Amino acid sequence: MISQLANLNWISVLLAFSAYFVLGALWFTVFFSKPYKISLGRANETLQNKPIFIVGPALCSLVITIASAILIYALPVSSFNDAFKFALLVGIGYLFANTVNIAINPNIPRPILYGIISGSYHVVGILIVSVILIAMK
Repeated sequence: MISQLANLNWISVLLAFSAYFVLGALWFTVFFSKPYKISLGRANETLQNKPIFIVGPALCSLVITIASAILIYALPVSSFNDAFKFALLVGIGYLFANTVNIAINPNIPRPILYGIISGSYHVVGILIVSVILIAMK
């Protein structure tokens, strides 16, 4: 798998990562800001804006994008239809399910709402990533 890194179209990886990261910024600060705050039990608060809350998700999005690119290049994913199926499998099977699993703990007051908001972001994000990677493959 590591040998696949040399075969990747790194421009497509960076473009896909950028789209995923920007989507996240918009998702949590514009599109779903209020429900996201409610899911965290902070409906009437301004959320903290520390560097880790930007750098951390950026690094995670980059790792997810690179892993997806490696899988797309290693598997027979070659059409937009294949990209859609891949995105649903990875998005729901790993990203959404894992997000909901992480949310189910005593520190998240509305874990299902949090899981739906954050998990849906990842499903849409991985769909965008997959389409970009296939379009530029």
